[in-house]
Amino acid sequence: MRAAFHSFESLAARDGIGLRCVCFLAGCPLRCVFCHNPDTWVAGEKEVESVDLVRKICRYRPYFGQNGGVTFSGGEPLLQADFLKETALLLQKEGISYVIDTSGSVPLSDSVRFVLKNSRQVLLDLKFWDEASYRRYTGGSLKPVLETLSFLDSIGKDVVLRTVVIPSVNDREEVLKKYLDRIRSFSCISRYELLPFHTMGFFKYEKLGIQNPLASLPAMDESRCEALSKFVCENR
Repeated sequence: MRAAFHSFESLAARDGIGLRCVCFLAGCPLRCVFCHNPDTWVAGEKEVESVDLVRKICRYRPYFGQNGGVTFSGGEPLLQADFLKETALLLQKEGISYVIDTSGSVPLSDSVRFVLKNSRQVLLDLKFWDEASYRRYTGGSLKPVLETLSFLDSIGKDVVLRTVVIPSVNDREEVLKKYLDRIRSFSCISRYELLPFHTMGFFKYEKLGIQNPLASLPAMDESRCEALSKFVCENR
């Protein structure tokens, strides 16, 4: 089976448990105004076969060892859940674990459930806490995200929740408290990470001829983000 492919990163230390290679699949149903990878929104001409991808991942086994593996990211990898299901079965035969990095925006089909259930860990974006804000800043709905989180909670999956902190949008304690209230009933969340908004991907908007809605916004101050992370940790 083939999938729309964007790029491959050989080794990463912040994309799941242990050292991992990262496979970025192309295509995304959202149009987040703060996205730093707009080049992954639409599938291009590049494709990858599941067998070829697993063969490539296996070459990095000496580096990531037993504790690492591969992370599937995007774009939104679960848009190609049938491909991931086939790839997961091949990885299982090789004894290699995988992590899913997802926005949770794809409905829970049988293939999506299979891919999530068999992942070692799920990195899940909680972009905004309410439907109105979610639609305004991403163009999508919060409903499938909460349904995905509920499913992950029901199967006891290890979930790392992530939120991008954007200056003047969600960078205040009173706003982050709304996020915390939203997730308080879910026991599957092992960690909640705040990621600082950055401008490193701005050049991609210019290159692609896409309007950047946040072009005048500065990067999030990292010390401020650390303080907010401490607030979240103390109030979970």
